[in-house]
Amino acid sequence: MTIANDFFDMAAAPLRIGTVRLKVRDLDAVSTFYQSVLGLSPVATTDHRIILGTTSAPLLELEGDPSLSPLDPRQAGLFHTAFLMPTRSDLARWVAHVAEARVPLQGASDHFVSEALYLADPEGNGIEVYADRPVSAWHGENGEIRMSTDPLDLQDLLQSAEGTEWSGFPDNGSIGHVHLQVGDTGKADDFYCDLLGLDIAARYPGASFYGSGGYHHQLAGNIWNSRRAGKRPEGMAGLDAVEIVARDRQDLAAIATRAESAGIAGKTNADGLTLHDPWGTAITLRT
Repeated sequence: MTIANDFFDMAAAPLRIGTVRLKVRDLDAVSTFYQSVLGLSPVATTDHRIILGTTSAPLLELEGDPSLSPLDPRQAGLFHTAFLMPTRSDLARWVAHVAEARVPLQGASDHFVSEALYLADPEGNGIEVYADRPVSAWHGENGEIRMSTDPLDLQDLLQSAEGTEWSGFPDNGSIGHVHLQVGDTGKADDFYCDLLGLDIAARYPGASFYGSGGYHHQLAGNIWNSRRAGKRPEGMAGLDAVEIVARDRQDLAAIATRAESAGIAGKTNADGLTLHDPWGTAITLRT
């Protein structure tokens, strides 16, 4: 793994998050939120779909359908999509932006590995906006990744903005991780570790954090709101798909082989492979 200036190089990870697809009931309202609050820009638009991102990459795909039932927070699906700011100063500028706009936040935490703030879009889809700390701050005495949930020092964070103002989501920002609600962490471990090949980077009570290439987590699954949840009902708003980008074709081929051996049906196409986790979320893998 290449680490420049002690910060994790996400592009070098064997597996990383590409785009996240949400099904929404009010496409205009949700799209406007992500543009005004997160600073994402339209990349492509049709009558019922908007792709948002930066000039460098698409990050979020919104599919609109007013007939969808509202999101049920007890179902398996999305806990939050985590938007990674390239620097602490970028995060500070965003915090100042949402404070001025009076955007309600749901929390702010120091996780040792990162500094993070939490909110939700108009339909209840969770959002994290965060910046990583240097990799050297992540590990305990035995080399394990240490994660915690401590109060965030917002005043100290804001000072790192250095008097500069928010000008939209940075071009080199990304979706750093996706945190899922699952019905059973054991089944989630089977799918995301044994099948996809992610490592268990850390555990909390009721949650597993899955990393690739030494990152603290590209994916996570918890049962805090969704214990024993089954497959998501059809026709419900919320998470539809997560795209995972594999660094090497060999990694993708190995996943396909493991899925076949496990009897898990997948759909292959020219771009890669799509599998569904035990709760119906599409995981689309490509190189």
